[in-house]
Parts: sequence; C-alpha cells; structure tokens
Amino acid sequence: MTEPAAAAPSRVPSPGCPPPHPAPRVPKLRLPPGSCDAHCHVFGPADVFPYAPERTFTPPDAPKEQLRSLHAHLGLSRAVVVQSSCHGHDHRVLLDALAAGEGRVRGVALIGEGTSRAEAEELHRAGVRAFRLNFLPHLRSRPTGAEIEAVLERVDGLGWAAQLHVRGEDLPGLTDLVRALPGRVVIDHMGRVDLAAGRNGPAVRSLRGLLDTGEVWVKVSGVDRVSVQGPPYTDAVELAAELVAYAPERVVWGTDYPHVNITGAPPDDGLLVDLLETIAPDPAHLQRLLVDNPSELFDFEPTTRPTGARGGA
Repeated sequence: MTEPAAAAPSRVPSPGCPPPHPAPRVPKLRLPPGSCDAHCHVFGPADVFPYAPERTFTPPDAPKEQLRSLHAHLGLSRAVVVQSSCHGHDHRVLLDALAAGEGRVRGVALIGEGTSRAEAEELHRAGVRAFRLNFLPHLRSRPTGAEIEAVLERVDGLGWAAQLHVRGEDLPGLTDLVRALPGRVVIDHMGRVDLAAGRNGPAVRSLRGLLDTGEVWVKVSGVDRVSVQGPPYTDAVELAAELVAYAPERVVWGTDYPHVNITGAPPDDGLLVDLLETIAPDPAHLQRLLVDNPSELFDFEPTTRPTGARGGA
C-alpha cells in the first residue's frame, strides 16, 4: 500500500455529525461472489424511523437505499445490519432493511428487558441471527448481570450469536463473561484493542485466548478505529491479518458503514475493501472471511464459488 500517512481518526465520539462522506474509490480487488459486509448500519431517515429520545448521539441519515448503493459499488451482495443504539429497542428500521433485502440481509438486534419473547421471535422470522451487548461507555452504561440474563431468556432456543462491543482495556476483565455465554460469541472490531500497547498487549492476548475456546468469533472490521497510524491503517491491518491466519474459520469482516462516532474524515470504503488483499492474502481465507464464515454464522444460504473469483479488476 502506498497511501500517504495521515493522522488517525479519534476513537472519541464526535459532538456533532461526522463530516460528509466523499465518494469511495472503486476497489481494485474483485471480491468472491456472495461476499458479505458483516457489520454495517442503517440510520433513519429520521422522519420515517425516529431516533430514540435516550440516544447518546445523533447520526446523519443513512437509509437502506444508500447502503445498497455502496454495496453495489464495492462488489458486496450480502449484508448484516447491526441495530444502532441511537434507534434503541425500536427495530422498525432494521425490520424494514431486512424485508427489502429479500434474504440477502441478516440482522443483529438490541434486546432489552422490555423486549417480549414474541418480539424476539418476530425478529428471528425477519432474519435476525444475533443480539448485541454494548460495553462502550459512550453508548450506554455497562449491562448488568440481570439485564444479560433477561436478554438470554428472550432469545433462548433461537440459535442467535451474542455480539459484544467492548473496549480493549476491558477485554481481559470480560473473558469469564464471554466464556459463560451460551453458543457463539462474536467480538466486534477486533475488540477495539489499543495498538499503542503493541500487538502482544494484554487485550490482544485475551483476544487470542478467546479464539482458542472454539466458540468465539472476531470481526476484523474497524481497522480505522483500531489503528494509531491513520490510512492505510498498517498497524491494524497487520493485526487483522494475524487474526485471520490464526483462526480462519471464525473471522468475518465488515465496513462499519457509515462510520459514526469518529472525529476527522471517515475511511474510504473502497480502500477498506482493497486492504482485504493484505488481511486475507490466501484466496481460501478470503473466501472463508467474506462468504463461507458469514453464511455459517448468520444463516445465509450457501454460495458456491466459481473459478477465478479472486483477482484484480
């Protein structure tokens, strides 16, 4: 990669709306058919799907049509839409995106103590296959044991994965919780580890230890959030590549579009796609990362890979 170095975007939430997104470059990397953006968001439009009164940030609208256009530009045909805390437990925006996806979109829900079992079952029928627990203080207070138990009760028997959004500094202290959760557990954004401590710091060691359990998956997304170097995020890309090589059968990737709660310019989504050539240089690993693993984790229909799917456009 020869992109010029730049200051890394802050991982502190912006007090206002992030800067507007420039048009992403056209990726040079041709992705395998059935490739999945396993972590992205839909916001609003607010006049149709209002944001929650108790939200901690207000994003610019990023409706499903905008996300679909981005995916067509990048060569992605499947997606996992993660319910954002700014929409709270009102899943209408997610249900709308799932319906429009016609089987090509899966969802990650935010289940609360006020969510009924009937609502959880409706979400499952619509295509939700995971629930998210937020441990980041700028999004909400840490969920209590009682709240987690209530969530597990609502989703019992649905086969959903538990998706954890954590800070790297908190990861070593959460390992017992992660190991105690039933079923598959997915760690968002490489655990948002602090790479200032190096790639063998306590958080990274905890992440590898959790992968060793065989039940934990990692999203090698958010290189822009994890990097302390800025574009092309070499330090975070190297960590992502290590994780893919370490557990190729339990990693997935996503754009994290539209990149809220950062300061400075958002990453170029075309660049994020091209970085996959370094993150997963083995074509078999790229196929697993983008197609096979998300199909297994989020219950997509299986996709076969034609010859010649990998390579420059």
